[in-house]
Parts: sequence; C-alpha cells; structure tokens
Amino acid sequence: MSLWMTEEAVRWGMRVCSRSFPWQQRGFLGTTSVQDSSSPRRRLCHIWASTQSQNISSKSVVSPARFYSNGFSSSDELEESKRLSYSPANSDRVAAWKASPLLSQLPSCGSPSDVLDLATQLPPTFREVSNCLDRMWTTTKKMTEEQRRHELRLMFEHPALDAFLQKAMKLVGGMRISDMTYSLLSMIGLGVPEKSRVIQTFLRACQERLNDFDEKNLSILATCLDQLEDSPSVNTLKEGVKLIVKTRLPTIKNVFSLQTMICLLGKDVPPDLKRALERKALSMTEQFSVTNAQHMFSTMASTGFYSKPLLSFCSTKILENLNGVPFNTMFRLLQSCKELLYRDADLLNGISDHVASTIDVWTNKQLVLFLFLYDHLNFCPTALMEAFSEKVIANPEALTLKNLLCVLKVYSSLNYDLQHRRQQFLDSLSQVLDSYLPKMSGFELLKAVYCLCLLGHFPSAPLEQLLQSGALEQLAASNFRGRDRMFQTVDLCLRIDRPQLPRPLSVPASLLGDLSPGNPSVSSRVLQFLQGALHDQARATLQEMVVVERFYLVDGVITKPLTNRSSETEASAGDGCSPAESSQRIAAIYVPPSGFCSGTSTPRGHLATKIRHLKILGYTPVLITEQDLKSVSEESAADFLWERIFPERRASDLKPEVEQLGS
Repeated sequence: MSLWMTEEAVRWGMRVCSRSFPWQQRGFLGTTSVQDSSSPRRRLCHIWASTQSQNISSKSVVSPARFYSNGFSSSDELEESKRLSYSPANSDRVAAWKASPLLSQLPSCGSPSDVLDLATQLPPTFREVSNCLDRMWTTTKKMTEEQRRHELRLMFEHPALDAFLQKAMKLVGGMRISDMTYSLLSMIGLGVPEKSRVIQTFLRACQERLNDFDEKNLSILATCLDQLEDSPSVNTLKEGVKLIVKTRLPTIKNVFSLQTMICLLGKDVPPDLKRALERKALSMTEQFSVTNAQHMFSTMASTGFYSKPLLSFCSTKILENLNGVPFNTMFRLLQSCKELLYRDADLLNGISDHVASTIDVWTNKQLVLFLFLYDHLNFCPTALMEAFSEKVIANPEALTLKNLLCVLKVYSSLNYDLQHRRQQFLDSLSQVLDSYLPKMSGFELLKAVYCLCLLGHFPSAPLEQLLQSGALEQLAASNFRGRDRMFQTVDLCLRIDRPQLPRPLSVPASLLGDLSPGNPSVSSRVLQFLQGALHDQARATLQEMVVVERFYLVDGVITKPLTNRSSETEASAGDGCSPAESSQRIAAIYVPPSGFCSGTSTPRGHLATKIRHLKILGYTPVLITEQDLKSVSEESAADFLWERIFPERRASDLKPEVEQLGS
C-alpha cells in the first residue's frame, strides 16, 4: 500500500511540476509563429547553423528553432498519438512488423539521408520510427568527424526530415517505452536541438509514463538527461527519476538493477541515501558475480560513491578470477581505482603479477597504458615493471615514440630499481631514442632528456640535440607548462652529477626562468620537533629553511661534529682542516605521502633526484614523514628525531646494555 501511495505522490508531483514546463507557455511558443516556420528547409538550415557552431553537439541550444506539427501543441500531439496507440495484442500488426519491407531494407542504409529517403518511400509505423532513428544515429558513429559533419548537414537540409519528426511526435504516445527512450537518445545523438518541439514532446511523454519505466529504460533516460543542459523540463525529469529510484530501492532483487539505480542517482546523492545504497549492496554480496564486482568499480567511480567495505569485497572477488579478464575490463578497473583514489595493495599487486606472468599476451601499447595508470595511482607495480624491462631489453625497436616517452615518464617517476639490469635497460631506451631524434619535436626531446636526467642517465646524442641553438630557439618561443622546471632540472643534473660527455654542455640562463623555489614553506611542526631534539646538544647547530643550489628547499640543516672527531677538533684546526671536513651536515626534509610510492618508503622521481644531489653535495639526507609524527607527543617526536640525527649516540647507549646482558 505504501509503495502505491508513493508512486501516486510521484505522479502527482510530476503533474504539478509539468505546469511550469516551457513548451506549455504561450510566450515560449510565440517566439516562432507557424507562418514563420512554413519553410522547412529554412528552419532546418537555421537549426544546422546553430548546431554547427556547437560542433553538432547534443547540447545545442536553439531557442527559436523547433519542429512544428501542423499547428498542434505538444498536448495535442500526445493526445493524437494516444488515439493512434499500438496494441501488442494485434497479431496482424505484429506479423506485419516482422514482414516489414522498411525494416528489411534499413540495414542497407549508410547515412541518415539514406534512412530519410527510405522512410519517404515506405512510411514507418510506431516501432519503425525508433528503428529509423536508431539506424540514422548508428550510421554516424563509425564516420570520421569531417564525414559526420557533412552527413549531418545533409540530414538537416533534407526536405523529408521535418515530416519525419512530425510523425515521430504524433506516434510517441503509442510507442513502447523502450522505443520512446531509444528514439530520444538517437535524436540527441544526432544533434537535434534540445529546445525543438520534437525533443520537448518526447520529454513530456517520458514524464507522463515515468512510473512505468523499468531499470533499463530509466538508465537510458538518465543518459539522455545527462547530455541535455539544465532546464525546467530536464531538471523535473531528473528529480522524478531520483524519486522513482528511492521508491524502488527496497524492492531491488538483483545486483545489476542496483548498479543501474546507483548510476541513475548520479553524484548528487544525500549521505543517508548513500548509506542505504551501501547497506543494500553489502546485503547482496552473495549474489555478486565476477562481472558484477568489476562493474561495481566503474559504477562507483562514475558516481563518486565510495564504500571501502564494498570495494574490499569486490577486490577479493576480482583477485580470485583474474584469468581471462580482457584488456578493456582490466583498464577500466585500474582507471576506476585512480578516480576513486583506491590503492588496495593486494589488488594492484595481484593485477601486476597477473599481467607480468602473461606478458606475451599483451601488446606494448596495452602494457604502457597499464604502467601509465599505475603511475597515476602513485603505485609501483614491481612485477610488471621488471617483466616489461626484460621485454624492452629483448626488443627495444618495438617501442613507438609515444610509448617510449610514456615509459621514460613512468620509470623516472616511480623510481623503480632494476638493479643489475638497470644500465642495460637505460641503454636500450637510449638506443631507441637516438633512432627517433630526427623526427622529435623540441617539447618531446625536452621531456625525454628530463626523464633521463631524473634517472641519472645522460646519453650524449639527445643532450647535444636539445642544447643546440635551433632546438633552444624553438623551445624559447613556446611557453608550455613546466618548461622552466624541466630546464632547471637538466641544468642542475649537468652541474651536480657531472656526467662524462664528449664536450661540456649547459643550459642557457635565459631558459632557466626563476631559480628560487616558488613560495618556500616548511613545516612549523617539524622545526619545533627539530629544535626539541637539539635543545641539549651544544655542539649541534640548526639552520632553518635552507635553499640548496637555489633549487632544493631543505626544512632544516643540522651541523654536528663527526663521530669520534669531537675530541680532535682543536688539533685538526691547527693542521688547517676545514670545518666541512670536521663536521657532518644533515639535511632534514619533511616529505608528504605523495613523495613516496604508495605503501612503500621508496621515494618518487623528484625526491630521489633531490636525495642523490644532496649526497653529492655532502649532505646526509634524513627524511621525515607525516606518519613519523602522526599522533605523537612533542617529546616522543623529539626522541624519534634525535635517534635519526644521532644514530651513533643510540648505538653507544645500547652497547653497555648488550654487554650487561652478555655477562
């Protein structure tokens, strides 16, 4: 009884809201009189001109352009279509549909204009209108953009289009709901203006029969509404769809229907409804198939609906059934993890291990796309990176330029240590890079050299080509994002790493931009803890916010006497020993979680390069993470930092205890 009352309330609400729909207002209909629209060709050309400016977008807004139905109002059209309503019980009509000459010839139509020509010769019935619209839209999907524009221009200029759409308006009330929603979707896909009479009539028909929509047709309608701009009619229908979903949620019995409902609700879902959806989904986990688990990831990603318990269950289900999962499904899964910021180590490592063990099944392009997504997830897929490096070493020429640039980006960003294969892998990449040098743009060359510098690898050929006057002039003329930062890193690596090159190379000062760190800031909490750790260390000094080489910001530099040298300091001073030789400089660096690969202490590319350079310059880097200082008192944090800065003191304190235990 309560369900019936709710549906009646929804129906009543829709009727009240419909009174404010623009197609029912005289002022709106008066923007273009029937007499003004007497020339279908002129009116359709006007629509085309408007849609062309929107790249034939389904979101075209053409207020005065509407398809009229010989003086009918939208209410008249719906009433007329109800009188012409199709009855499924009429077996003669069903048989006629099966033997329809129009439907038998429809697959041979190769463009929207072909369909209109056929519909002129063989007037369509209720069901056939939907088939015609669907065929018109389908023919444009496989066309190039230029060909699609041309065919749509011909369609909008076709003299039969106006009569065809008028007939669609007359028949909409008698259509099956599936035909009605597919027709609406096809017209939107073809670029029919959303404020045209035909679109508004179909929206009104959907409104009147909304309570009869099943999950599939609700999903199609929601897809249509997502492609339309906000308006009273569209917004009212969206609210109606949400009311229907809320009403039917307790009665949902299968997982696919639940996922469809979640998609229909979209991103603007109240917290209480999100919790209800989560409870409903968790109560149905026993029904989840592998496909349901995979689809749940993309469903949650598209709606911004995050439920860790549900994702954890789906992850386990997917991990148990990775064999045979096609590339598109695996790619969508990783992409959903990226959008949800979901980094389940078991799932991501499981996918990495699976792809690595079946590496010969995947193309280089597919493998590079996997690596690309892992990089965006800030997660290092150890097994996959190891297996892919072996594949590159075996056949480096198989990499395209685009794949090569992506591989350089991922391996430099994730800073994966290939150990004994590292040099061989980098040499293989350099070999391929050399072969592409003649056809590379300046931007591509800069990106490649920048990534190689992060990896600590300096092949001479790309460096020399990058730093030639021609390439530098081309790059100086462009001002793409990150250009100065990349040049600064290349320059810093050449100065600090000092690679062995045939001739000295350097980056012109004009391309370095502002070398000082932008908006330098340090963690006040870290400085407070550092000061607490050094408060009783008279021989240690702390310098706050130190900029090294006008590029690297260090939160604090602690200078202390070298171990076992404190008693010899005065003697060494008499021998002319410099302070740097008799002291140790510790660079305390606060690193946010994004500085490491997810779930590990492996620093990512920029941080790894910073550590490498600080070591060359004589510093001892000490990394301080958010986790180190999380939920600890100032005293505990000071003790922790004291142990990191003075490890030799900790060892000397433990030595007597060990000797005492031994005795």
